[in-house]
Amino acid sequence: MEIRLASAPGEIRIALLKDDALLDAALWRPGAPDGWGDVHIVRITAHAPALGGAFVELASPACTGFMKGRKLPPEGSLVRAQVTRSAQNGKGLRLRALPWPEDMEAGTAPRRLTSGPTPLDEILGLAPSDCPILTDSAALAARLPSHLHARLHRVSRSFDEVLEADWAALTSPDAQVGPLTAHITPTHALTAIDLDAHQTPDFAANLACFGPLLREIRLRNLSGTILIDPAGVRSSKRPALVPFLRKAADREQDPLQPRITGITPGGLLEMTRPRHRAPLHELYASPHGQGLAILQRIASEGLKGDRLHAPPAIIQALEADSGALEDLFHLTGHRLTLLSHPVSPSSCWSLS
Repeated sequence: MEIRLASAPGEIRIALLKDDALLDAALWRPGAPDGWGDVHIVRITAHAPALGGAFVELASPACTGFMKGRKLPPEGSLVRAQVTRSAQNGKGLRLRALPWPEDMEAGTAPRRLTSGPTPLDEILGLAPSDCPILTDSAALAARLPSHLHARLHRVSRSFDEVLEADWAALTSPDAQVGPLTAHITPTHALTAIDLDAHQTPDFAANLACFGPLLREIRLRNLSGTILIDPAGVRSSKRPALVPFLRKAADREQDPLQPRITGITPGGLLEMTRPRHRAPLHELYASPHGQGLAILQRIASEGLKGDRLHAPPAIIQALEADSGALEDLFHLTGHRLTLLSHPVSPSSCWSLS
């Protein structure tokens, strides 16, 4: 096994390989952490009994979240809590209440106590303790914790053509899963996956695709409710697919341990995968992801200009990232000024 790190302005792609096959993947944005696993002191701002919890305020006035719990203290109280789901799917942080240590002072305002694991930390936890880490960036190698330096190996190119193609495929709505093609459609409520084939599929073809499909779900970090429409299997036979999907899930050993819940009345296979970090497609489609893509084009294509004109959401996301513009400066030697254009289409930007 080996870990490969590919660095770009504001972003590090992480690939865990086993026998040259992509086993797991993660996107790390150090200048704009998603907060997953952070422990905070939060203030309860409004109870929401119908939702089974309360809205809370975190250290930043603009940062809010929702904490589950039926027996929470009164509004205005400070509570120790941990982030169990990063902001995603149009919703803010989700937290759970933690016990209050007897030796810890309450204070008077919300604050962050500890940071959660980074995406790299999580990938490291899946690999052997001596697993080599390959990177093509001296700057990235220098910023990694000192206890990892003995495992670091500098290479001319972290992601070869095959790995680049594998990563690019994760951003496509279609995926080849064994003998079938999976058409993946994320929505706010759930993720729908339609299995299809160029030739007439059968029961065995669906069984053969379950392992690759579950790996694809893990690599893309799809979560929440996932509905799968089998290919070419009559409704009366679809319940027989469920135990095979469960066995495939056991073999894949996904760290998030997805649960195969059964078959819907309409004949769709249903599974749930816990929501922790935002899925890959959402990270790339967000204003922050679009902004980083612009910086990466500037760096890779040598585009000239020191003023970036872009829609407000993209500019605000880049302004909130503490490291992306510095990364671009170290790569190009040019400082970039951000200018918001409120009337621009969401994907329109320019340099001057």
